[in-house]
Amino acid sequence: MVKALVACRAGVGSSLMLKIKLNQVIDEQHWDMEVEHSSLDELESFDGPIIVTLSDVAADLKSEGVKKEIVGITNILDKNEIQTKVGAALEKIGDQ
Repeated sequence: MVKALVACRAGVGSSLMLKIKLNQVIDEQHWDMEVEHSSLDELESFDGPIIVTLSDVAADLKSEGVKKEIVGITNILDKNEIQTKVGAALEKIGDQ
């Protein structure tokens, strides 16, 4: 099972909505994936390979050199975007 962390700066509104949508996609795609939710403060203690966040936060994390597969979502309500980007991340970590 692949672990993913859905996080934003505060860990309240936008990331919680994104987690709900991601869980819907996981159910529809039958992915073997577990999702945790928090603020960015919990990032260091997260031991999974994937971080799902908003696009601006993803850009910041990448520039900071975070060593995870970082998925930036532009529209947190767009299940197609979530499916495409998280699916690509799952394929990428599967290739490692």
